[in-house]
Parts: sequence; structure tokens; C-alpha cells
Amino acid sequence: MITLAIECATQTVSIALLDQEKILVDLYLDAGRGHSEVLLPALEKLFLMTGLTTERIGLLVCTTGPGSFTGVRIGVSTIKGLALATGKPIVGVSTLEALAMTVYPSRRLICPILDARKNQVYAGLYRLAPDGLPEAVAPDRLTEIDLLVKALATEEVDFVGDLAVFDQKRLSEAAAPAYERHACRCSRLHASAVGLIGLRRYQNGRIEDPLTFFPTYLRSLGTP
Repeated sequence: MITLAIECATQTVSIALLDQEKILVDLYLDAGRGHSEVLLPALEKLFLMTGLTTERIGLLVCTTGPGSFTGVRIGVSTIKGLALATGKPIVGVSTLEALAMTVYPSRRLICPILDARKNQVYAGLYRLAPDGLPEAVAPDRLTEIDLLVKALATEEVDFVGDLAVFDQKRLSEAAAPAYERHACRCSRLHASAVGLIGLRRYQNGRIEDPLTFFPTYLRSLGTP
């Protein structure tokens, strides 16, 4: 079965096609342009390169947030439109869950982080299962980074994400003297990781209703 996966929740755009667990193609675009300008031309390019058509797609997967409000909305809307047009099943994947997968292999507690602005972060807690896929230890949440790091001061943690490397000084100050137990990584989020998680979720019978498939922002759109 061919899976189409889309990741638009971060500042970049990534799309991938997978044949079961085999990655056929994974496009990663960081062109400094808006998601709406990039996504549809990239999809056309993807199908052109592979020779596949939407009729061959058996599963549709995308990140549902948290992340960029605009990016999440565009990704979810695109997948919903394809699902309603083709009747193919859809699966949603947490952006933080997919980001946690990029730390493989790791035996530590994994804390994926995305910048939520206003001195806050979107954060999750995961451990990698034997098959390499993330398992949630706690629900994804919106929090202040200092509070998050202090709460994890006694744990061996891999922090990963767009904030982890850029804010190492702040992390070290908040976590001291336990900072040596924390590793910071900055990983690109690829749609192939989203597709692999979505495929496993589909195999376990977890699919979404296109009519009630919505983003997970964690922060209200009306929050100032």
C-alpha cells in the first residue's frame, strides 16, 4: 500500500511517499516561502518524479499540530480534501511524536520541543519502542521551558527540536547541576517519519473521520 505523508506544522514543508515501510521519496523544502506557495507545487513534483497518481494512494497521513497555526491548517485541509475526493483513509500524527522519532536510536526519555513564542514551548515526553516508533509518556502540552526543564532535572533526557540547540545556555541554567544528563539535538522533521507512524496507527485500526478531522493547536486561536 502506498502512503502519502505531509508535514507542514513547522516552518518547513516535507512530503513523502512510502510503499509499506519502504520510503520511495521524501522531499524537504526550506525555501523561506509560505506553506501555501510550496505545498501543491511540491505535491505535483512528487507525483511527477515517481510516476504515481492519487489513484495509487492507499493511505493519507499528516501532522495535526502543534506548530504553526497556518501550516497545520494547510496540511490538514489538504489531506481532508484528498480524502473526501478519493475516499482514502486518513491518519493524523502529533508533530511532537514525529519529532521524537528523529532521535532514534535512544534509550533516554525524549522531549521534543517546538517554539510557541511568548517564552513558551510545545513539548511532549516520549520513549522509543523496540520497533523504533515513539510511545507517549505524557500528553503533549504548552508550557514554559524553565518549568519543563526543572521538572525533568532528575531524568536522562534527549531534548530535540528547533529550540533545543538555539537555547542551550538557558537549558543549562535551568537544569543545573543536572545539565550533563541532558542532550540537545536539532533535527529536521521529515514526512517519512510521519508516514511510518501513520502506517502503524492505520494497521492498528486507528483512522480518522474526514468530517471531524481537525488540527490540534494546544493554544487557542484567540489567545493574545
